[in-house]
Amino acid sequence: MTDITPAPNKGPAADQAYQAIRDSIFSGRLGDNERVTEADLADTLSMSRTPVREAVKRLLLEGLLTRDAGPGLRVVAMQEDEIMQVFEIRMMLESYAARRAARHATAEEAAELRRLAHEMAARVPARSEADFTAVSQLNTAFHQLVLEAARSARLKAMLSVVVHLALVTRTFRLYRDTDMLRSARHHIEIADAITARAPDWAAMAMGTHLQSAAALARGSRSSDSEIAR
Repeated sequence: MTDITPAPNKGPAADQAYQAIRDSIFSGRLGDNERVTEADLADTLSMSRTPVREAVKRLLLEGLLTRDAGPGLRVVAMQEDEIMQVFEIRMMLESYAARRAARHATAEEAAELRRLAHEMAARVPARSEADFTAVSQLNTAFHQLVLEAARSARLKAMLSVVVHLALVTRTFRLYRDTDMLRSARHHIEIADAITARAPDWAAMAMGTHLQSAAALARGSRSSDSEIAR
């Protein structure tokens, strides 16, 4: 039977189903390439097919699930080369975004970046699912604000294509306590560099941050490969 822990009975049924399936994918209870059906998911969650179908639509759009032949669904497993390409492109584009943000961010945006960075630091190391969710949301808000402060519609459009939010969120699951603390320090340094109007420093800090995340993702997949042999 599909290994999913039902979400708390709060909010619309479709939201409950979405959260339960999503958490099972991020936690690894639903593994890469694992096959499921909407009927399986509905039975496991003790729900009707309608809310599960709505949840599946969201997960397909987010790239966490993909359609197989017939009624089947499959948990998406990105290949190592694809993951590294995502990080390498992000390094180039987001380092440039940080450079531009150091030139164009308003005082209010710089202050908000500092607030987000310090709030993230206060929530790590993550000790609960709520902490993981909060850190992930703060991270997303931080990077989106850097992009907004860069004042480049073209850059925003390019990053919207390459940034895989599911991959970003899953990466947090690989972090040890020391990794989370280091990531939090990186965010503070990026915010400090943008506040100081130091484009080179901001670009370097962002590049270091993303290189660290890429190394963690690469190391985790190498370990998985060794275990599978």
